[in-house]
Formats: sequence, structure tokens, C-alpha cells
Amino acid sequence: MSPTIIVPTILTNSTEQYKQIISVYQAFAKRVQVDIADGTFAPNKTIPVDNVWWPQGWEVDIHMMVVRPSEHMPILLKLKPSLVIFHAETGENLIPMFDQLHEAGIKAGVALMRSSFPGDYKEFITAADHVLVFAGEIGKQGSQADMLQTEKIQLVKNINPNCEIGWDGGANLKTARAIAKAGADVINVGSALATAQDPKAMYDALSSEPDKRGVVI
Repeated sequence: MSPTIIVPTILTNSTEQYKQIISVYQAFAKRVQVDIADGTFAPNKTIPVDNVWWPQGWEVDIHMMVVRPSEHMPILLKLKPSLVIFHAETGENLIPMFDQLHEAGIKAGVALMRSSFPGDYKEFITAADHVLVFAGEIGKQGSQADMLQTEKIQLVKNINPNCEIGWDGGANLKTARAIAKAGADVINVGSALATAQDPKAMYDALSSEPDKRGVVI
């Protein structure tokens, strides 16, 4: 069983802040998730995806919180991140976009909102390399984790036992171990790192938390 990976997330509407966040995370992170929101699917609007960049050597996931992901495909294919995650609830057929990503050597992911049931999106989950269980408030950092969403992890594994399962929303030192024990392969962390006095120390603490034994409180 592979260890659970802690992945810092970047969510901002400022290109200058984006640059500052990267300068902080570059000191310790090897994989990050960049959150992109269009102001419609999610209430907040971030920097546009064509402003996204990252340091050489980073493994980058791009989480697209947008109404029409198909409109963003040209720039995503040009950027060539490691993984692109689209929301199942957009109403668009994600399969052709998954095929385009795979042809370009990019992994395809699907995110499920809190109200979504995995069984309703079997086609997307079966075709995905990564399934993101979303357990916070869309487009925001610092929300409380809905821990009932952990029940979706096994449901997703029943549909696609080979996919990587990510978690997004409310991950911190109090919740990370329970999320990992529930079967998440990746735990995306936003505010717990962004508000930490020492982000690297917090990252190290979060990275060791899933391996701890004993009662999860």
C-alpha cells in the first residue's frame, strides 16, 4: 500500500500572490494542485488558466472548477500538467476530453461534489485516472471537512479499483489521519498550509500524520 501524499493547493485571484505562493511551496513541495474557478461553477473567480505556470520539476494537478471545461482544452493541452481534474456535474461529456488528455500524455481526473453519488457517474469514474472527493466549499479555502464524504472512497474503488483517489476540503492535522485511513491516496491541503507560520513544518507534520497509529480523534 502506497503512502498517502500531501499535496499543497494554490487558489488565488492575484498573479502576484500566485507567484508568492509558488516561491514558498517551491522549498518543499514536489506536487501541487492549482485550483481554477470561473466565478460561475464556483462563486469565486481565480486567475485564468492561461496565467498558470510552475517551476521545472514540479508535478502539477490542475483542478478546473468551470462550467464548460471543453473551452479550456487548448490551453490545458499546451500547458501539459501531470493531471487535469474536471467536475462531473458540469453537464458536459468528459469522455472525449479524457481521450484528448490521454493522447497528450496527461492524466484525466473527475471531481465529485458533496451532493453527488459515485454511482451516477460510473462512466467518468471508470475512465478516470484520478477521482477527487470534494468535501469542502467549492472555490474556497478554510472550510470544514464533511467527513461523511469518506464513505464515497470505497464506492469509488468498487467502480474503479485502479484509480488514484484524492480528497479536497478541510484537511488539517485533526482530519488528515482519518482521511488517509479511509483510503485516500492524495490529500490536498489549502488553508492549513497557507495560514501556517512555518508552511514547511506544517507540510512535514501533515505528511507524517497518515502513518501514525492509534485512535483517530
